[in-house]
Amino acid sequence: MLERDRDAPGMSQLRTTPAVLDRIARELPDHPAVVTADRMLTYAELRSEVRHAAAAMIGLGVGPGDRVAIWSPNTWHWVVACLATHYAGAVLVPLNTRYTASEATDILARTAAPLLFASGEFLGADKAAAVDRPALPALRHIVRVPIDKADGTWDEFVASGTDLAAVDARAAAVAPDDVSDILFTSGTTGRSKGVRCAHRQSLDASAAWAACGQVTSDDRYLCINPFFHNFGYKAGILACLQAGATLFPQLTFDPVQAMGAVAEHRITVLPGPPTIYQALLDHPERSRYDMGSLRFAVTGAATIPVVLIERMQTELDIDIVLTAYGLTEASGFGTMCRADDDAVTVATTSGRPIADFELRIGEQGEVLLRGPNVMLGYLDDPEATAAAIDDEGWLHTGDVGELDAAGNLKITDRLKDMYICGGFNVYPPRSSRCSPASTASPRPPSSGCPMSDWARWARRSSSRCRAPSWTPTP
Repeated sequence: MLERDRDAPGMSQLRTTPAVLDRIARELPDHPAVVTADRMLTYAELRSEVRHAAAAMIGLGVGPGDRVAIWSPNTWHWVVACLATHYAGAVLVPLNTRYTASEATDILARTAAPLLFASGEFLGADKAAAVDRPALPALRHIVRVPIDKADGTWDEFVASGTDLAAVDARAAAVAPDDVSDILFTSGTTGRSKGVRCAHRQSLDASAAWAACGQVTSDDRYLCINPFFHNFGYKAGILACLQAGATLFPQLTFDPVQAMGAVAEHRITVLPGPPTIYQALLDHPERSRYDMGSLRFAVTGAATIPVVLIERMQTELDIDIVLTAYGLTEASGFGTMCRADDDAVTVATTSGRPIADFELRIGEQGEVLLRGPNVMLGYLDDPEATAAAIDDEGWLHTGDVGELDAAGNLKITDRLKDMYICGGFNVYPPRSSRCSPASTASPRPPSSGCPMSDWARWARRSSSRCRAPSWTPTP
């Protein structure tokens, strides 16, 4: 175990992703880094694959600061492509797998991405084939990631990366303040905005998250949260990378598969929205699986039943159960409970600031955050940036909350027109732009209804709506 990982923010001297990858591959070369059903990469092998993929990017003309997009579910290819993008000095642009082709095209056009990694056939969809190439003159290359069929171009792409000296020079030139990623989020109108964060921000914030959960190289992390979201990318890939933990990506959430993975691989870390834990706890086959290895879970929502936290601690025997609050504009994080908080505090609050954030409650009870990990700004939108970050550096979150006597944040409402359904942010203005059939969708149940009712409503709504614009939230 890397003992200093327990003080992860102290690794701030390694404030670029390439530097962190080089360090962990040097210190834990034979330690498993990423494990899926069809591939296992040690940290040394991960670095090698990343360097060759980065060399291939450079060979295709990807330059420093260029945007590289990924439109795919959780695979080991996603991890390599992400880290290779950083290693080549480029900027990562994750695309929500729930985007329609037109939504993805819009973001690819706005970022002028010359390279896209897109999944082949998976669950009846083909992201790579869906891309509107004529509408994207800047998009010169698409690498097809194989999932359901062996129809990808990944192997040929990586094999073309041979100039490793150029890669190492490019990686060494990456600076902590360089933009590392642009994650798109929705505002009050549902209009997507690209949030720009630097390497130091993405790393420092995710390291603080990992420190709250005491994540180390002994941990085995089942990542159900999608990589296109902060909860999967920063609290998943980057947290594991900095701690030297082993990442087990899961393509989709299936309770039986998740329980089987926990039992087989002795998973210790399992983050997710409340509905995931509810599904595991209530599954009729749970007793067949040994999930005693679980020690850390983190979830989040405005309100979580205290009994759910208690059941996670007692029935699933999870040592550390925490809740957190964050948003993309704050590098994905903001506040978090601590390991010694009681079940009521964990269930009814989102904890205290992490990642060097200051927190105060502003006018109308709005939650304000300030600190070094507030975003650099929105992509090509200085007006929206100025509206979100005031002259004193406070980020206006659009969420309404209050602080208890111990300084724990309680989210009580939202200024923006958005609600959470099953762990996803739903923006009604965007949902209304679905097909005419979507007008038959029922109204969502009240926020106080059982989670099973939310799940049923989500299934009904998504079946009637061609483009549910949902983004997972911690």
